[in-house]
Amino acid sequence: MVSDEKIRQTQDALRAKGVKYCIGAYVDIHGVPKAKVVPLDHLGHMAHGSEMYTGYALDGLGQAPNDDEIASVPDLDHIIQLPWEPKLAWMPADNTFRGEPYPLNTRVALKNVLAQAAAMGFGFNLGIECEVFVLRQNADGTLSVPNPNDKLVKPCYDLQPFLDNFTWLDKVATCINDLGWDLYSFDHEDANGQYEFDFKYADALTMCDRLIFFRTMTKHYAKEEGLLATMMPKPFADKTGNGAHFNMSLYDLASGRNVFAREPAEDPHGLGLSQTGYHFIGGILKHGRALCAAFAPTVNSYKRLVRQGAMSYFTWAPVFNSYGSNNRTNSVRVPMGGGRCESRNADGAVNPYLAAALALAAGLEGIREKIDPGKPNEDNLYAISEAERRQRGIDFLPQTLQEAVAAFAADPLMETVLGRELRDEFIKYKTMEWESYHLTVSPWEVERYSHLF
Repeated sequence: MVSDEKIRQTQDALRAKGVKYCIGAYVDIHGVPKAKVVPLDHLGHMAHGSEMYTGYALDGLGQAPNDDEIASVPDLDHIIQLPWEPKLAWMPADNTFRGEPYPLNTRVALKNVLAQAAAMGFGFNLGIECEVFVLRQNADGTLSVPNPNDKLVKPCYDLQPFLDNFTWLDKVATCINDLGWDLYSFDHEDANGQYEFDFKYADALTMCDRLIFFRTMTKHYAKEEGLLATMMPKPFADKTGNGAHFNMSLYDLASGRNVFAREPAEDPHGLGLSQTGYHFIGGILKHGRALCAAFAPTVNSYKRLVRQGAMSYFTWAPVFNSYGSNNRTNSVRVPMGGGRCESRNADGAVNPYLAAALALAAGLEGIREKIDPGKPNEDNLYAISEAERRQRGIDFLPQTLQEAVAAFAADPLMETVLGRELRDEFIKYKTMEWESYHLTVSPWEVERYSHLF
């Protein structure tokens, strides 16, 4: 429990900045923020668990109508003052139940795995590449690209639409830098109306908090322009989707040294990765199909994880549970220079706490068990034959949410990491999502079948 002195110091610092209200925001199983707001004078009460929530009213908290309420306790070390409304301070929060951390909270689950890593002498650094569409929502609810000049078939890095949308881009970039996240690159991405922001990696808990806030922030600034910002994985069938690639490495807690780093000339595979890094990847691949349910957690996600689909060229999205060098047809990539690995099947709908917890646990298992991921795949896996794929032992990632959830349910590590209750809640809600989608009669079906039969 946080000390009264820490609370008083926090209140004094926030009051000096003009803050009047505090938001204690935790996320549900989908990664969607839920919160209550208290006046700054009552921060001490919230920090001691005063704000209670009916868990049955929320997805994934495993409660029935007769259960006691859960509390939400803000993390006073990760406060963000809203740049567009300085009277509000946003604080990521953890759920508690009867004074103890609530195991069905995904941020709590990540903290548990971080403690396991610390017991092995490791910290976990994470960088998430944020891709986002800025679109217009039409009167009929459909989405469209608002800039009529943003229409190239391959618009990646195109400067003119970047400049056309500079007002929104500048607001987001300024916010990122004012918050101290160290934005180092942003550009027009591979789809019309799509942009990417890359800011410096951080410890995993901080980076996950930042992704949750990034979604809120980009939507706010888009609304100021009369537009909609969305990290939905695949808004358009004929355009690339929104990834949220996880760039992962471990560091030595004593020295801060990156334990994945090695000179490429000293690496037999030439990727600049240590044996520890390869074993981490081995664990990721061992559990790769189950992890996909957390990295790509929606029905829509699997319309992104295709080789080409309705597009005129390759999607850049992974479809194989494989790894390689700077080769974007693998689900796990070792970027140029090494020292980290990137899971590319993570998309914009990811609950970052859940995915980070499971990916870290899988990687730690790989290190403990010295799992060899084999040789890196250097060629275009989109183009190899099925016979060669089987001969090389390369498995497909799941191709639907239903298939991903089945793989998740069949993998014992998921329960080991999350506990049975949180594991079962994820399976329940994602199965319901699949069934709801599957039972919906779409406009495509009506158009195709109503006059045919």
